[in-house]
Amino acid sequence: MELKDYLRVLRRNWIIIVACALIGLLGAGAASLLMKPSYKSETKLFVALQSSGSVSELTQGNAFSQARVQSYVKTVTTPTVLQPVIDSLGLKVTPQALARSVAATSDVNTVLISIAVENESPVQAAAIAQAVSRSLIVAVDELERPSSSDSSPVKLSIVTPASAPGAPSSPNVNINLIVGLLLGLATGTGVAVLRSILDNRVRGAADLRRVTQTAILGGVSFDATATKEPLLTQIAMQSPRAESFRQLRTNLQFAHVSHDSKTVLITSSVPGEGKSTTATNLAIALAQAGQYVALVDADLRRPMIDQYLGLDRNAGLTTALIGQTDVDELLQPWGEDKLYVLTAGQIPPNPSELLGSDKMKQLIIRLETVFDAVIIDAPPLLPVTDAAVLAQQVGGVVLVVGTQKVRTTDVEKSLAALDMVEADLLGVVLNRLPAKGPDAYSYSYYSYESNGQIPALTHAKSRRQPLEENGSEANFENILRGEGRSTSRLRDIGGRGRGAQ
Repeated sequence: MELKDYLRVLRRNWIIIVACALIGLLGAGAASLLMKPSYKSETKLFVALQSSGSVSELTQGNAFSQARVQSYVKTVTTPTVLQPVIDSLGLKVTPQALARSVAATSDVNTVLISIAVENESPVQAAAIAQAVSRSLIVAVDELERPSSSDSSPVKLSIVTPASAPGAPSSPNVNINLIVGLLLGLATGTGVAVLRSILDNRVRGAADLRRVTQTAILGGVSFDATATKEPLLTQIAMQSPRAESFRQLRTNLQFAHVSHDSKTVLITSSVPGEGKSTTATNLAIALAQAGQYVALVDADLRRPMIDQYLGLDRNAGLTTALIGQTDVDELLQPWGEDKLYVLTAGQIPPNPSELLGSDKMKQLIIRLETVFDAVIIDAPPLLPVTDAAVLAQQVGGVVLVVGTQKVRTTDVEKSLAALDMVEADLLGVVLNRLPAKGPDAYSYSYYSYESNGQIPALTHAKSRRQPLEENGSEANFENILRGEGRSTSRLRDIGGRGRGAQ
């Protein structure tokens, strides 16, 4: 992982990191409150020789004192020093227990000994420190005395008497809070990195780029209201969601410009990625640009377009494929633009066979002779083979990738399935992207020069100028007559009349 990848991980998981930091902070604060306060009292002693002489002798004596200081420091925590303290103060502890609250140190190249005592009582801490220093003086005097009649050559003097501290030495709330915050941040960062390593869901363009370099035709941000208002006509024309589909419309036209076929298949890896809403809104966006558009619901397992558009599904694609009714009688006009919808019809027991049949191929050809664009909503690629079968009969395929929903392994399998049938993958549409954050889709992020993708344009140019307006009740033959096209031509492709189906 590069630095930018780590930064993206931190931005994606900032809530976890902040939460862990707050937990660490609160934990440190709670621990500080629960801990009993401890007070530290300190005293200092000076070590000197009790002999006078020449400068040379004094120098040697000073070196001797410094060498003996470390031995005196070790002596402080011995029973020889601590037992008299216990007896004099009436403490109910053992020398070993008292030694754990007593610490003696000395600075390098000095003859000073510091004795620090910690206790829950500030007065008791000062009393013990003072008693220990006095006991050490007596112990050293006895240990250094050559005989009972002689005096000790070493003398210890208290230079800093012990005093009762006014504030507790521990817990140090500030230090504890800082340590707790740092531990929380470290834990949160570790959890974020581990979560990113274990998480194989596609969350944005960066994750998709680890799987494929296929062009990203557009990105649609997640909108909580889209479940209730999924159509472009239900939202403001200048909303980010509407602009996303106009962007997709423009980029798709450029991606499809070199294809003779006018048909585009919309599919996904797994259910729930938003392929049906993408197909429907793309068809609406193309129709709003002045094009004659046919929207075909070829998801013969879980058809959804009729529900989105409020159309009748009793007769549709399957009705035409089995030859019961001609396609020109099954197309239903929708809205004020030139959008005509062929619903799925009755769900058949053999969807794959119907979609892969020659009749389906002839139906697509017939639609292409009349409409500027044919948008087909196909089933997901992984659960069934319908989309892979149908992908061989269309001019191009658009794969919808639902971020937060699909895994990178699923996308890889879908791409492999399309490659196996030699389908022409026009690009990928990222759906359900977050509106903000590191994975938010930005129109300026993808550029032709840097990513080999299609530059964003603001207007789509229709290949046909709008003709006379037809009423919403106009049938398919009226559409053709309004354009000066022959209905017999539509019927003659693939056979005559309904027998061609």
